[in-house]
Amino acid sequence: MFYRPEDGHGLKHNPFNAVVTPRPIGWISTRGTDGRENLAPYSFFNAVAYVPPQVMFASTGTKPDRDGTKDSLGNIRETNVFCVNIVEYEMRDVMNVSSGSWDRNVDEFDKAGIARVECETIAASRVANAPASLECKVTQIVQLPGAANFVTFGEVTGVHLRDDCVVDGMFDVLKFQPLARLGYRDYSRVTEVFSLKRPGEE
Repeated sequence: MFYRPEDGHGLKHNPFNAVVTPRPIGWISTRGTDGRENLAPYSFFNAVAYVPPQVMFASTGTKPDRDGTKDSLGNIRETNVFCVNIVEYEMRDVMNVSSGSWDRNVDEFDKAGIARVECETIAASRVANAPASLECKVTQIVQLPGAANFVTFGEVTGVHLRDDCVVDGMFDVLKFQPLARLGYRDYSRVTEVFSLKRPGEE
């Protein structure tokens, strides 16, 4: 099968996000200048650089009360900071609650019963028991083609690692089983790993 996106795919559901899988989930926490907080998962998320450490996430939708974007990006435009919380399998249900298109006045931490703590280097909350959290300051926001497609890049200014996830000096993903987004309504979790050496490595 071949199709041009501009012509449509002719399938029951759009296959695009089922092709680019699995995708890590950035659970983005922000706080607006009015003090209102937001927590929402984004599966168009990844790390993009080591030195300095940098990440990105893409917001691709709108809310009627947010002037052509979503609450996360709206808050980020005001404060230039955000926190990425890593989602473990055990948090799948509360993460899903926070994915709803709630009114701007709804605090997803409260809505889903998620404990929060204050970040160290930015003015925002983070998920208290997340396996890891990355505090970030915005480096740039890029508008992509399309009505509401924005990519936010951030430099990591603080890293939180949950103590039980650090084993023998390494961050061990099997301790928490990262949740990953597949296509449609499907998700997966990491339950096994293997290692490969690059050519020339000892």
